[in-house]
Amino acid sequence: MPTSVKSLGIDQLPREERLALMLEIWDTIADEQPAPALSPARQRELARRAAEDDAAPDDVVPWEVVKAQTLARLRKP
Repeated sequence: MPTSVKSLGIDQLPREERLALMLEIWDTIADEQPAPALSPARQRELARRAAEDDAAPDDVVPWEVVKAQTLARLRKP
């Protein structure tokens, strides 16, 4: 008999427990996957951005500001 949600009794669990189990299973799958290799162009771009950030560490916009500006733009017709 193949393993299934019903054969394991998972379908009888409360919704929250099923969601938690789903996330736990997903994490085990994600852990098995090797990180994808970056192309040389992407590696250069990441290095450029890191160097730019290191050169001006105080040149940042707080998340709260970015979020508020984005939400304001989305509300405009």
